[in-house]
Amino acid sequence: MKSEDHTRIENFLKDYRALKPTRFSYADIKRITNKFEDKIGEGTHGAVYKGKLSNQILVAVKILNNAEEDGKEFINEVGTMGKIHHLNVVRLLGYCADGFRRALVYDFFPNGSLQKFISSPNNKDDFLGWDKLQKIALGIANGIEYLHQGCDQRILHFDINPNNVLLDDNFIPQITDFGLAKMCSKNQSIVSMTAAKGTVGYMAPEVFSRNFGNVSYKSDVYSYGMLLLEMVGGRKNTKTTGGEENIQIEYPDWIHNLLEGGDIQIPIDEEGDFRIPKKLATVGLWCIQWHPLHRPAMKFVIQILQGEGDMLKVPTNPFGPTTTTYTNANIVPERMNLELEVIEELE
Repeated sequence: MKSEDHTRIENFLKDYRALKPTRFSYADIKRITNKFEDKIGEGTHGAVYKGKLSNQILVAVKILNNAEEDGKEFINEVGTMGKIHHLNVVRLLGYCADGFRRALVYDFFPNGSLQKFISSPNNKDDFLGWDKLQKIALGIANGIEYLHQGCDQRILHFDINPNNVLLDDNFIPQITDFGLAKMCSKNQSIVSMTAAKGTVGYMAPEVFSRNFGNVSYKSDVYSYGMLLLEMVGGRKNTKTTGGEENIQIEYPDWIHNLLEGGDIQIPIDEEGDFRIPKKLATVGLWCIQWHPLHRPAMKFVIQILQGEGDMLKVPTNPFGPTTTTYTNANIVPERMNLELEVIEELE
């Protein structure tokens, strides 16, 4: 048994160095996690356990709970993740497809997800400071830009939210959970969807209704904008009233009131710098414009986050009674999607 374990680890390390995901048996998964001893999380698609491949390599193992289904999300995630290598995207180390038992093996992130650190500056234990939060926001934007432009095919994530952003030892963010992702060619970015997919509070309006426009890579931009607003506000951007079916999205209107000089104030950290949260909030509001064509591409978002952002104007409130106009704005809406062919969703 020890000889087999040694051989298995050596084979894994070869794949690890070659950036190639390894296929594990279910027995391997049980051994790696010490029979699922240390549960570190529970997501929409399954539980996550801490594991060990060697003394040097700690891993997180996600046991998928869709074993009775046809495994589309599993195939989707393995197929997508195996092609991605970027500083701000989680690397898939291995997977298990043993009958109906399916699992995904990733690097272990001791700091957990970004959701853990979304808190008010008044909470000194979890608040990271605006400078570090800006670097995290920039890292996430770089990861999304890579998915949209840096791969052979454009990858649309469709579930950008703080729980799907992991932080390493140096608080470098990495995007994870590609179960809902779709791939399309770079010059044809619109996709058709048979059902709304994503996390409530972060899904773009066109994902719910085509009256708002076509589903495209701009749907990820909307989710990213909501994530930014949540980072600024320090609390979840939705609240449930009277059951899960009645969920209100609170942040956009709240942030607009703040930036327009209302009574609400963003707490500032010890450095006393208000410019960073104001910039993050303004970029977030541009990203959540109702119409996809009016949202900036991630390349432009990165440029703003890397600069001062002082010249960036606050857009009209998309949740207010007026419609957004662009005659005085510094952002010119992109019109690329008007000429794109709709790509049917693959069965």
